[in-house]
Amino acid sequence: MSRQTRSAVLLAGLMGGAGVLHFAVPKAFDSTVPRILPGKPRTWTYASGVVELALAAGLAHPRTRPAAARVTAGFFVGVFPANVQMAVDWRHRPRPQRVAALARLPLQVPLVLWARGVARGADGP
Repeated sequence: MSRQTRSAVLLAGLMGGAGVLHFAVPKAFDSTVPRILPGKPRTWTYASGVVELALAAGLAHPRTRPAAARVTAGFFVGVFPANVQMAVDWRHRPRPQRVAALARLPLQVPLVLWARGVARGADGP
């Protein structure tokens, strides 16, 4: 397996795992849904889980990988407000939780770059 393929498969695994968690432990994700969004947080939790599972499937297949990787990069940008919401909401929690919430913010940058790299690698040389 090439390095590019391995990277894409790992990203697919990350997205698939996150998607499954949205259904396995939705309450943990409900609290990160920005309050400005209409409707119930659980609806957004499930919807984002479906998107993550669909992106994982797209990343796993070579033919759909380039487009799925580009959409994944956009998805990482799109969920950034939820990470900001979590950091704000968790500012009074115990230190380990505050640190975890704040650490998610800069983590989005390497995730976006990873997805873009997968897209470039899947597009060919």
